[in-house]
Amino acid sequence: MTNSALWLSQIQFFLSLGFLSLFLVVELGLAWVLLFFKLCAHRSEQPAWTAAYRFWVRVFALAFILTFASSMPVLIQFGSLWPSLMDKIGEIAGPLLAAAIVTTFIFKSCFLGAMLFGQNRMSDRVHTLMVFMVAVGVTLAAWWMVVLLSWMQTPGGANMIDGQYHVISWMDVLFNPSAGWYAALFAISAALTVAFLMLGVTAGQTLRRPLDESERLVFKMALIMAMAAVLLQGAAGWGTAGVIARHQPAKAAATAAYWHSGVQPSLVLFGWPDAASQRNLYAWEWGHAGGRWLGRDGKGQLQGLDRFSGKSPPVALVFWSFRLTVIVGLLMLVASWLTYFRVRKKEYDPGMLSERWRRFLRLMMFSGWVGSLAGLAYSLFGLYPYAVNQTVTLSEIASSTDWAVLLGAGVAYLLFYAVLMLGFLQLLRHIARYGVVPVARRRGRA
Repeated sequence: MTNSALWLSQIQFFLSLGFLSLFLVVELGLAWVLLFFKLCAHRSEQPAWTAAYRFWVRVFALAFILTFASSMPVLIQFGSLWPSLMDKIGEIAGPLLAAAIVTTFIFKSCFLGAMLFGQNRMSDRVHTLMVFMVAVGVTLAAWWMVVLLSWMQTPGGANMIDGQYHVISWMDVLFNPSAGWYAALFAISAALTVAFLMLGVTAGQTLRRPLDESERLVFKMALIMAMAAVLLQGAAGWGTAGVIARHQPAKAAATAAYWHSGVQPSLVLFGWPDAASQRNLYAWEWGHAGGRWLGRDGKGQLQGLDRFSGKSPPVALVFWSFRLTVIVGLLMLVASWLTYFRVRKKEYDPGMLSERWRRFLRLMMFSGWVGSLAGLAYSLFGLYPYAVNQTVTLSEIASSTDWAVLLGAGVAYLLFYAVLMLGFLQLLRHIARYGVVPVARRRGRA
């Protein structure tokens, strides 16, 4: 397979998996936020919490539909783009994918319908239980996917025999070295995405009218959630960096743009990694501070990109996708904490903020999505040229499809996802502008 066709396959798969992840994080985050709203409404008996639930459950339903729809292309591309992958890791990937599908269908058929349409047909406690079960179901479905993706980064609990992986210990597969850190990052990303989505929607609403009590409660809860999650994201990122240094030294070297082993590393904050000259152009460095997150060989020597000639990921793409993730995280940190200090003495009313700051919060509405896509690009392209770290390469599992066909399919997928995204944004805008408006049923004449 030509190199261009291989890259088109990677990009096409990234588009599908990225679109799925955008709405999966919204679905996961909102599932637990809705449960929080229900518990607060049950405990305090304030109608504002119920109103908050009724508003955001619409967004959850939209996110669920788009997550379910976008999961189909990902499953299809597993077979069409990488036809030999299941032959090699089917004993691990098959059960995990089946568990994700079965979990999704079970919670959809048993609990989701009751949650969305049965609130007036059951007691408040039973309906809260349905919301809880939906949140558990979404979490489990996401967990199986995170396990598979993390296992491909740091395979454990299985041995390769005659070109195929065979499970030795399912516990080691499920809890491979990076599974916990990737799960934490995914959960925190879901919390941040939903928090800034809520902050952006409520800040945008203040530009049109004063907020009611339920919207002010949503803003306060989202602000506290954003402040906590952005700090947890830094801790989880620190731990993940250590795992990458131990198990994926090539990705660690590409992240740091560390070209030559044995050279005292500087922490390259910004610059342009030039693969042709194997140096960093226009580099802004912090001297002798870059060795902490680099891999080491058996002798304790730091491993640079020269150790992985022909087997290193695309340095510039890995370098900048990681930094984009960090930049978005820092913007979230500044936005959430500065907002807190500005509204804490004003009863957490975003209407008391300056118009410029409210527009900034509205601009940050989808910052969680940007960070999620950058993180996914870092994980997916940082694994290149492997599909399973250090064992299965992409070239040996890729299809023989011509690059022109791959390009056309990629454009078609992109247009399809663009239409779905525009539909979601339009419906979100409509809900944010007009709120939850009951639909009256037409009654026939007697």
